[in-house]
Amino acid sequence: MTTPLDSTTGNAWDERFERVLRVHLAPGAAPLSPDDRLFELGLDSLAVVQLATDLEDAYGVFLPDESLTRESFATPGRLWAVVHPLLPADR
Repeated sequence: MTTPLDSTTGNAWDERFERVLRVHLAPGAAPLSPDDRLFELGLDSLAVVQLATDLEDAYGVFLPDESLTRESFATPGRLWAVVHPLLPADR
């Protein structure tokens, strides 16, 4: 499965990112693109906290408190722009 290239980071997210994200969206959504509006796809404010925790667990990273904003979770591209810099270079 090829993931979209995110214009914010210049990197394609991996399948793990999309799998973790999809758990928190309405079922049956089409393949995600970087600019999809996550709150229109079923993400809600309560799910943001669980999604952050799930991403931290999946990648072994810590999302800084200042990144836990509605803007950071607005689209897959913006969220990947938060997660990607936290990943080790050899991932």
